[in-house]
Amino acid sequence: MSVLEGPRREIRRVLYNGSVYYATPVAEDALRLGDGREVPTSTVKHLAPCQPTKIICCHLSYCSRGIESRNTRQPTPTPTYFMKPITALNGHQGEVARPEGCQYLNYEGEFAVVIGRVARNITPDQAWDYIEGFAPALDMGLQDFRDTDAGSMLRVKGSDGFCPIGPGIVRGVDPRQQTLRTYRNGLVVQEANIGEEMVWGPEYMVADIARHITLVPGDLILTGTPCHSRSLEPGDIIEVEITNLGRLTSHIVSAPAPVAQAGHPPMDTPEVRRVALGVDDRVPDYLKQNYRAAAGRRPQK
Repeated sequence: MSVLEGPRREIRRVLYNGSVYYATPVAEDALRLGDGREVPTSTVKHLAPCQPTKIICCHLSYCSRGIESRNTRQPTPTPTYFMKPITALNGHQGEVARPEGCQYLNYEGEFAVVIGRVARNITPDQAWDYIEGFAPALDMGLQDFRDTDAGSMLRVKGSDGFCPIGPGIVRGVDPRQQTLRTYRNGLVVQEANIGEEMVWGPEYMVADIARHITLVPGDLILTGTPCHSRSLEPGDIIEVEITNLGRLTSHIVSAPAPVAQAGHPPMDTPEVRRVALGVDDRVPDYLKQNYRAAAGRRPQK
């Protein structure tokens, strides 16, 4: 059965009393564990709902992000990708750490594709049968390192905990018919009608990647973000909500700077600021400083 068919179904992976369980929501504040017990959601710790062998992420797949970043709705003729290490995985209600000495930790609200069957050499139409489900995700990026790694994004996007996903994996919902909203401290800072804005759908990305790379159950494809990715501060709460998929929450905290003084240092250059803040050196300083607060809108009911 295709991932789009049937009623909505969600499965989460949680830690309860020191043990790992798969669980399904039975109410807004209750989960049913795999052994049949019902427990309050507040008593569990959410883990990443899958265990991938690889995390593949798409660049610039939303028209608004293309306009913001490259002044064109479709910056590349076909999708381009980068990878996160699996140590970047993080769960719902987890912490994302900004090291001391860095100032540009950016959010990118997205939805993730979770692979359910071994996929290789398939068409986009066939791809739906190889997808296990979808989940809200945050592609976190430390833009202070934007000027290094030759575009691979390894240090920008690959730090531990920089791939929050969850709360669960959802089937029976077409993400192309949903709305994406990202909230910073309760204010909407990103919003997009996914079907209207995405240049390439999830089925296209799966088929494209599977031309060359075998995808196995649990593998993740992050599908890109709309415009208005901006920097966060320790103490912020960042959430991404996909209608009918769920709402993922992460807490931004401060961490000590790395001990080693090796490698490329964090930078504060015009290119870093352009990507991190959405502005360049032609914008007055007071607007740069206030931009993040000004970008928010009142939370929607």
